[in-house]
Amino acid sequence: MSQSFNWHKEAEVQWDNRAEFWNERSKEMWDRGSRKQIVPFIEKHLEKGSSIVDVGCGDGYGSYKLHKSGYNVTGVDISGEMIKLAKKRLYQEDIAFLQGDITSLPMCDASQDSMMAINVIEWTASPVDVLKELGRVLKKDGLLFAGILGPTAGPRMNSYPRLHGEKAICNTMMPWEFQQLASELHFEYMDGLGVFKKEVNGKHYEHLPLDLQQALTFMWVFLLRKAG
Repeated sequence: MSQSFNWHKEAEVQWDNRAEFWNERSKEMWDRGSRKQIVPFIEKHLEKGSSIVDVGCGDGYGSYKLHKSGYNVTGVDISGEMIKLAKKRLYQEDIAFLQGDITSLPMCDASQDSMMAINVIEWTASPVDVLKELGRVLKKDGLLFAGILGPTAGPRMNSYPRLHGEKAICNTMMPWEFQQLASELHFEYMDGLGVFKKEVNGKHYEHLPLDLQQALTFMWVFLLRKAG
């Protein structure tokens, strides 16, 4: 790739190209796969009727699950093709879908009760800027549900070309690094949900410190509160 590499423009192109593939898999992931626990986790902590932005909504199936759980949902994705699929798939549902970049969301300051960003922040050039933008949109004491891929997640291989000095649209941030970064930007850690591969069971991690639990995960889902 050339020196003029634009991370977020490249991300838009790549996710446009993956839209159909994602569309074939998303329902399975949310209903029975790696994301099946996320909406129940949100339901434990977020009052029904609250507003929530599904950032990186893809084809909108996660947004649909949130909508059916009683939330006021807006889906945002960098990929125009993903947004087209979401609108086509869910045109009968009362869900707004917008194309937008997570670093400059089309929303007013302090306008949202909560946000969900599942496996999105790993695909951004500057997680610092992303967290600042999410904080801008959240109300005071608003909640952020952020899923960060752990070390055992296959998609982590997308960042491997960086070891050869090549450009890639996947950063190397790990869950414990994200947690530290969030705390520095005035997000308070409230709770977390570990998603593990089937080979890992409770006896492997239940007595471990939090960072070591995260080290075994396919994904860690954070519940953070905007404290500042």
